[in-house]
Formats: sequence, structure tokens, C-alpha cells
Amino acid sequence: MASLVRALLLCALALGTALAHAENLGTIGPTYPIAEQNLLDHIMATLRQKERSGELQRLQELAQARATQTVRSPKPVPGLSRAATARTYYFDPTFTLDRNITDENGQLLFAAGLRKNPLDVVSLSKHLLFFDARDPRQVARAKELIETYQGRVKPILVGGSYLDLMKAWNRPVFYDQEGALVRKLGIQAVPAIVSQEGSRLRIDEVAIK
Repeated sequence: MASLVRALLLCALALGTALAHAENLGTIGPTYPIAEQNLLDHIMATLRQKERSGELQRLQELAQARATQTVRSPKPVPGLSRAATARTYYFDPTFTLDRNITDENGQLLFAAGLRKNPLDVVSLSKHLLFFDARDPRQVARAKELIETYQGRVKPILVGGSYLDLMKAWNRPVFYDQEGALVRKLGIQAVPAIVSQEGSRLRIDEVAIK
């Protein structure tokens, strides 16, 4: 055991002597100071460069044009066709609550399992008319239907520019964003007009020949 300790001590002394007499071998390659550019500074420098080149202005104009186009002519509802044949069917809006409805104090207002028809509470004051404003024949037929129902119609587009139609007709025109209403009502072809009959909704897909 003593011999092992002496051997370890000799190794430590030898290593210490070697380190004390280590030579400077010089620089093997070029050295550079370690520096990391601030991210915000980098972003600002890039923006200033794009501003000087005019690219930033072009990007802003492109974004504005896209936004304007989206507002003027939203994405059309997919999966709909022009009504070639007339079709009439009915939709029952009755729903069943899947959970309790309480007030801010936790008092029960409506219990889960309650069945209710919204038409028993609020009537449909106007007919809902769905059509595609990109199709001149549908626009013409929609105008005829509005006159037939003496203006008691809410025009709802599934394609085309509602802003342009509002200017042309001088009346409010709406848009079925992402087709939420036509999917709910099961509409497959347009023009389609929705009317209330008692506690049901009647949907007429109006044929255009």
C-alpha cells in the first residue's frame, strides 16, 4: 500500500513539473472575438435595408391588396352547385341541451336534456336567400325573388363580392362565412330560399334553366 502511495505522489510531481515548464506553442489559426448580434438590432437593420430598397413598401402594398380583396370578395363556399332542378325539404331546428345552463350565481336556468325549438320563441322575420353573386343568372333570379317577396328577404352570398352588390342594389347584403349556414341547413345547390312554416324551416332550392 505504501508503495502505491509513493507511485501516485511521483506521478503528481512529474505532471506538475511538466505543466510548470509547458511551452507557448503559438497561434495555430486566426482568432476572432466572440460576439453575438442583438436580435432586435438585427431585425431593425434588416427592416431599414428593406425600406431603403423599396421592398418593405412593396410588401405593405401587397398585404393591403390581399386584405382588401378578402373583404371585397371572401373565399367562396365550396361544394355548392347551381340548382338545375327544384328541390324542397324541411329542417327542424329543435335541439337538446347537453349540459345544465346556470346563471352567474350558479342557479339552474335550464337542465340538461331540455328540448327546445328556437322558432317557438323567435320567428324568422325575413326569408333567407342564398346565392352566388359570381353567377349573373343567380343574381338576376335573386333579384326577382326579392321583388316577389316584396323585399322581405335577407340576401346571403356564398360567393362573389357582397360590397359590389350592396352598392348596385343599395341594400344590405350578407355573406355566409365558411358556409356555416348552408351546411347547417343542408343546402346543396343555390339559389336557395329559406322560409318558416310553423316550427320548421322550409328550404327551396330554386332551379335555374
